[in-house]
Amino acid sequence: MTDQVDNWHKLARYDTNMQGELHANLLRNNNITVSMQALSSIPGMNSGAVLWVQDTDLAEAQRILDTIPTDGAALLDEMSDADFDALSAAHSNSTQGNPITGDDSLNNNNGGND
Repeated sequence: MTDQVDNWHKLARYDTNMQGELHANLLRNNNITVSMQALSSIPGMNSGAVLWVQDTDLAEAQRILDTIPTDGAALLDEMSDADFDALSAAHSNSTQGNPITGDDSLNNNNGGND
């Protein structure tokens, strides 16, 4: 048995599990031990999450999370033109539907006849 007591402190609460996972992974990538507590015990329920860290990591974890912009406009301001172009290209590619493979008018010469 050890005399060390785990002193966990609530770092942040997120409205979705995905936000909690993203921020927990960011902290883990910075060598901070993180415990994530889902706010629902029902699998698949996206009810949010709470991140907990040890007291020795609390200040550093808070500093890291404070550097993340939460305002969409601020995030766009910080993005470079290359980042924005890549994001726009990815978005436009994901919104285009796949052509119907059985429809020959979509698979040749822009729908024209040969």
